[in-house]
Amino acid sequence: MTPRHPRILITNDDGIEAPGIRWLARALAHAEYDVVVAAPLSESSGSSASMTAVVQDGKIVSEPHELAGAKNIPSYGVAASPAYIVLLALREAFGPPPDLVVSGINRGANAGAAVVHSGTVGATLTASHAGLRGLAVSLDVLTPAQATAASGGAAIDAIHKADEEKHHWASGAELAVRLLPSLLHTPPGTVFNLNVPDLHVDGIRGLKQAALARFGQVQMSIAEAGDGYVRTAVQAAEEELDPGTDLAALADNFAVVTPLRAPHEDTDIRINVGAIRIQTAY
Repeated sequence: MTPRHPRILITNDDGIEAPGIRWLARALAHAEYDVVVAAPLSESSGSSASMTAVVQDGKIVSEPHELAGAKNIPSYGVAASPAYIVLLALREAFGPPPDLVVSGINRGANAGAAVVHSGTVGATLTASHAGLRGLAVSLDVLTPAQATAASGGAAIDAIHKADEEKHHWASGAELAVRLLPSLLHTPPGTVFNLNVPDLHVDGIRGLKQAALARFGQVQMSIAEAGDGYVRTAVQAAEEELDPGTDLAALADNFAVVTPLRAPHEDTDIRINVGAIRIQTAY
């Protein structure tokens, strides 16, 4: 019997209309994976693993959507966060449940400590918690000058849609396809966080495994605080890049992968609970 190709849920946090998800879906389908796409109807960057959805008459809005150049790939726009979409897929909302989740290709790197805020990464960590493997894919298309605070400090590219198509989404998609066999040989629940320079694949110096940097590419600051309001600003992180980290590898034009896991108990810390008195009031 011919082995069944793994079923992959592709999602993102940039929305169903984003170019990265199109390139990713076409590449994985061309590699003969069983692909279904379900992504937010609107921008959900910075949503981490939040469980949010738009409900109308007790129903979560979900619409069939045709991806350009990928008419044969079943696709859905869903009024929910990426992590929520993963949970819906696991409960067969979009057909048979997936074997793994691939999220992206994100518009901007998800590197360093900032991954905790990423909806792209949050979707894969939700899959990890359910015992599935996940791959988060991001393309380093941003500069801090283009970043905004529109989604909790997450960097969002504000360029025109026509210019957006000029980025090297094909490089991110190709490296994702190349990396998937390695992911499939890891323990269940493993997540790979892949960041790719915005270069033609021939211009990328290689693929490195690296640790998360202590900070993200950008940081949020308070620009102004007044009576009843706060205005934020986003600027480039000023810390020096530590060798061996994901941000340092990206700066040197390497693609970089970091294995992640969903949050779990820290067994190295012991709490003296016996010394904490709890008094019940009657």
